[in-house]
Amino acid sequence: MAEPSWSGGQITTRAHCVLAPNPGPMTLEGTNTWVLLEPGGTEAVVVDPGPLDEGHLQRVCRVVADAGARVTLTVLTHKHDDHAEAAPRFAELTGAPTRAVGRGHNDLADGDVITAGALEVRVVATPGHTSDSVSFALASDHALLTGDTVLGRGTTVVAHPDGELTAYLQSLERLANLTGKGEVTSILPGHGPVVPDAAAMVAFYRTHRQERLEQVRQALTSGAAQEPDPVEGVLKRVYADVPRDVWPAARMSIRAQLDYLGVS
Repeated sequence: MAEPSWSGGQITTRAHCVLAPNPGPMTLEGTNTWVLLEPGGTEAVVVDPGPLDEGHLQRVCRVVADAGARVTLTVLTHKHDDHAEAAPRFAELTGAPTRAVGRGHNDLADGDVITAGALEVRVVATPGHTSDSVSFALASDHALLTGDTVLGRGTTVVAHPDGELTAYLQSLERLANLTGKGEVTSILPGHGPVVPDAAAMVAFYRTHRQERLEQVRQALTSGAAQEPDPVEGVLKRVYADVPRDVWPAARMSIRAQLDYLGVS
């Protein structure tokens, strides 16, 4: 049975998703641009304006204007173009500053609390997919915006060499603590549908990573380590059933796994 299509919309009391028109094997239905706004508020925070697509940016602005609000801040979950390419243009359209990790004096840092009127959003550092990846906790809705750290469907890539598996596993452990305590019950991802059972999805991600590592260990033992390129050896043994259009991403994850296992 085919997966139901995801199209965004008003998802929680404070979070509205505007889906960017960039579907693909890595982006699923497209990038989720999130508009965060306190009920009755007039100051909105936008998370990940997405790819540089003027029509998409105008739709985001329209959602904010229709709510009687204005964008006062844009924040980025990480630097990949499908999330961040439009940030300079969106700043021109809105006049709002942009904050992210590694962008200068106004960097986001773990534990920062972003406010826009009565809206409060807490920064949760979740490196691993990339070195600058962060998530945003929307405590009033018991929701976490995860960017590419956890997707709405399938699993994500550890984008080696910038992405790093040790950091990613630590980030998943941190998310497990948040979801296990009930602070976060749903995930608002950077791609794909909302995850209503955050704890179950994070547990699945952690199990998947350990299973993949074990498969890579077995592939190395069975001959991949002796091949001219161990990455290709692991790819054909472990990822043979993965569609070829995502093999470039699989290779990045394999390199991250080999680095984690101390294999050059």
